[in-house]
Amino acid sequence: VQLQASGGGLVQAGGSLRLSCAASGRTFRGYALGWFRQAPGKEREFVSAISSSGLSKYYADSVKGRFTISRDDAKNTAYLQMNSLEPEDTAVYYCAAPRERWYSGSYDRLSFYDYWGQGTQVTVSS
Repeated sequence: VQLQASGGGLVQAGGSLRLSCAASGRTFRGYALGWFRQAPGKEREFVSAISSSGLSKYYADSVKGRFTISRDDAKNTAYLQMNSLEPEDTAVYYCAAPRERWYSGSYDRLSFYDYWGQGTQVTVSS
């Protein structure tokens, strides 16, 4: 499976962006999807995840209330709506998916995921 993240860009603090993660090579339905980010000089960190069914959503404390994850299985695409952006949100954002269908577990762990997109840069100016 290939994941393609897009939608990043430069935005002022307080602004919004919507990231997309398009999957190809297999059906999107039934697979969990996660978003991570990595700022320069820092480790990759969990941002948000959505379960295989789409019924459960998970967020890092730092983005809770500002970011919303969603999925459209018909379009093989997941989204991350980011509102009230802060300079601390500046990072490369990656989407990721596990190999197994209907897989559940530690969505916030890097090891949960097998496939990674190439990343999209988000820069928030103060």
